[in-house]
Amino acid sequence: MSGTSSPGPAPDALELAALLCSKVCHDLISPVGAIVNGLEVLDDNPKPEDRDFALDLIRKSAKTASARLQFCRLAFGAAGSSGAQIDLGDAQNMAKGHIEDGKVTLTWNLPRLLLPKNRVKLLLNMLVIAQQTIPRGGTLNVDPVGEGDATIFRITSAGLNARVPQNIVDILNGTSANTVDAHAVQPYYTRLLAEACGLKVTLTLDGDKVIVAAA
Repeated sequence: MSGTSSPGPAPDALELAALLCSKVCHDLISPVGAIVNGLEVLDDNPKPEDRDFALDLIRKSAKTASARLQFCRLAFGAAGSSGAQIDLGDAQNMAKGHIEDGKVTLTWNLPRLLLPKNRVKLLLNMLVIAQQTIPRGGTLNVDPVGEGDATIFRITSAGLNARVPQNIVDILNGTSANTVDAHAVQPYYTRLLAEACGLKVTLTLDGDKVIVAAA
């Protein structure tokens, strides 16, 4: 008997849409919940210092929710018609708003140019994966490989205990035996985007850094 496992069943179109919606809701529930908590404090006629705390919480949480919504719209949404192109400068602004959370710093070394929609969506999803390789925070450096419409991406992540999550590698390679669920849908969607671009995403440990690359 072979010791290898068969890939788990792929979700159909309806299930994939539902899983992506669950992913977006999961990303938004924390800042939206914090806004609700802040408003509840204000409703209780708080002391001046508690009022200031609540307003600061609402302000920061609203900014976080807005940044995550904009990022998710581009990374997971339609973001224009079929065949549309997206400005990498816009992608940079959305990536920084979403990724830089006080624990992670993003260095964006890409030129400002228009690229096909799916290629930019792939880049943003690669950033989400790269962020998961540094669970205690660190730096993400995004560099171009090639130029013009053929530009692809290389992300170098560095941080304390940087690691390559094997479950993500298996999903990207199409060798995971597990069913795709809300936790696994993002790397699964990344693989679909890469295939649509004629590419493959790889994760490689390079000393104390992790390289997330499309080729």
